Amino acid sequence: MDKNTAVYICTGCSIGDALDIEQLKENGTEDFTISYCKDHPFLCGSEGLDLLNKDIEAEGINTIIIAACSQRVNYDVFNFGPDKIVERVNLREQVAWSQPPKEEDTQMLAEDNLRMGCSKAKDTELPEPFQAEEAYSKDILVVGGGVAGMTAALDTAKAGYQAVIVEKEDRLGGFLAKMKKNVTLPYKELSDTGVEELINSVEEDSRIKVFTSSTVEKVSGAPGLFSVDITSNGDAANERVGAVIQATGWVPYDANKLEHLGYGQFKDVITNVEMEEMAAAGKIVRPSDGKEVKNALFIQCAGSRDSDHLPYCSSVCCLVSLKQATYLKEQNPEALSYVLYKDVRTVGQAEDFYRKAQEDGNVFIRGSVSAVGESGGMLYVEADDELLGEKVKIEELDLVVLAVGMVPRSRPEEVPRVKAPEDEKDADEDGMIEVEQDSGFFANSALNLEYRQGPELPTLQYGFPDSHYICFPYETRRTGIYAAGCVRKPMEIARAKDDATGAAMKAIQCTEATAIGMAVHPRAGDMSYPEFNMQRCTQCKRCTEECPFGAINEDEKANPLPNPTRCRRCSICMGSCPERIISFKNYSVSMIGNMLKAIHVPEEDEEKPRVIALVCENDAYPALDMAGIKRMTWSPYIRFIPVRCLGSINLIWVADALSRGIDGLLLMGCRHGDDYQCHFMKGSELANTRLDKVSETLDRLALESDRVQFVEIGITDYDKIPGIIGEFMEKIEEVGPNPYKGW
Repeated sequence: MDKNTAVYICTGCSIGDALDIEQLKENGTEDFTISYCKDHPFLCGSEGLDLLNKDIEAEGINTIIIAACSQRVNYDVFNFGPDKIVERVNLREQVAWSQPPKEEDTQMLAEDNLRMGCSKAKDTELPEPFQAEEAYSKDILVVGGGVAGMTAALDTAKAGYQAVIVEKEDRLGGFLAKMKKNVTLPYKELSDTGVEELINSVEEDSRIKVFTSSTVEKVSGAPGLFSVDITSNGDAANERVGAVIQATGWVPYDANKLEHLGYGQFKDVITNVEMEEMAAAGKIVRPSDGKEVKNALFIQCAGSRDSDHLPYCSSVCCLVSLKQATYLKEQNPEALSYVLYKDVRTVGQAEDFYRKAQEDGNVFIRGSVSAVGESGGMLYVEADDELLGEKVKIEELDLVVLAVGMVPRSRPEEVPRVKAPEDEKDADEDGMIEVEQDSGFFANSALNLEYRQGPELPTLQYGFPDSHYICFPYETRRTGIYAAGCVRKPMEIARAKDDATGAAMKAIQCTEATAIGMAVHPRAGDMSYPEFNMQRCTQCKRCTEECPFGAINEDEKANPLPNPTRCRRCSICMGSCPERIISFKNYSVSMIGNMLKAIHVPEEDEEKPRVIALVCENDAYPALDMAGIKRMTWSPYIRFIPVRCLGSINLIWVADALSRGIDGLLLMGCRHGDDYQCHFMKGSELANTRLDKVSETLDRLALESDRVQFVEIGITDYDKIPGIIGEFMEKIEEVGPNPYKGW
């Protein structure tokens, strides 16, 4: 497009009091082609917007640079349509509210910010939304026909969309169909499971197609364009869908690994799942002789919250044991149940059912099992009672019930094997290597994705499909594929239904966004997508290997094959590419490089160092804004450049900045590791890993490694920002000015 660019500077919110606006207009725009530069005391008010709109209409302004408040506020106010480029320059939070007014350094900071904004606007092009050649589908595939799967399909249908359920059993219902009763709101009494009504609702809904005794053989394509091959009762079928919900549920933890609790040694030691199935079938009896159970003991956290078995809490086991103790009371009012627990976890209103169980005469013992044995045909349990501070022995037990935890069906049953890198020393004769369970591979195949990165969803260390739980529940690392119910995390039935509704709404959002070329979470609304200059590609495979979302396949020659609707616009591929062949219309290696060049670097004798902070737009940038709002102050020598993700940082920016005389670079991003907070899962971790190579660049330039530093900044860490910047500036003062100044 032929750009007609104008700059508008807001003088409100203390900006006019802190800066020489006329000098800012002159120095901040002198190197760029600008039609005109205007200021206004209230740019986001009705008069300010009238000024903008009149210029847009009368003068044909199509590139608008707003030098005012943060880009994170008033984004709707300064939206002038998809055919206009709008660039925001932060003069409020990062200048006027965080620096002393009317000082030379404050003025220079504002001028650099405006120059960077003008540079970015110059290089920005209007995004062209991706549109596939084939028609998009908005149908939703639901894999799994349990309570979560059926609820997701029903809610999809209620919203006016078609749903397809694939269930491996010959009947819908999942574990819900095997239960006797359920504890439902208001969590004071037992009620019917309602499974038959739920199944009937699904089977009678014309918008829901059901495949039972079926499996997904292959899922190829991308959001809006998924092609699903299904094997159903020996026949083959194909469905085209726009998004996928995995609701494959859970399995109980293998009690055969709990021999120390008597399982497998004594017939009358059973699991909570076996107890439920027995109750649903009729009478609760001793498996050893069929006699009615009068006394039972429930061992909570059987293998759970245990580093040797399941490290996590399954959240529902306590409530299930209380329910099953109630079964015994209903069967025989004289029956006595003991509950041996670490902690009773009946959250929310479920506490009412716990109190009811106490009133029913059940005995609760806080402690740990030391022995399970049998004497005279009856079981006994020895335990350390934490409240009494002594050992206790509960005898004459008909039944011991182990409350085993919930394991997602995604958890690997055995260590998977994958193709090893060529230089891997531990590979077997077939060139394969074992993958540790917490490495993010899915071993139990339910989706069979035709992705270069593997057939299933990456998982967390406990086998749950990966997700950013705090900000984006239901999300996985495969765009357009959502996890719901107990495959996502342990939960009881009411929660699973809510979870399924959320996943259905996410899936629908994805199909609608994809159909118009729009990105989904967390850059929802972004219409750009990566473009590849294949003439310079060296087939290094870094873009395919480092993409957290499997958005790039590759052909037999290792050429990248992008799938635009899988892309979440994190730009990690751009940062990974050593040849810099990947770019976006509104974000590229050259764009940020030119912003770096727009910063004026004072001579060494001026004693005004320059530091660049590349700042993650998801956490660190909001934290900066909050620090500015709190009127916290920091060094005026640092310039902030927001980036989509630290994983998008290309190391050429580091080399270019330092070779221009920039004294230091601070990378401010999200926490990485097992408790990662990165919105793009791996971006922050990849940036930190790439920084290991920065020392090579610094050595080549004969510069100190202390000039580049990575710091983790969460959105709530705003109060730490002045200290972090201060410490880094002290380090820069210690190592001295960059010797490349003036070159």
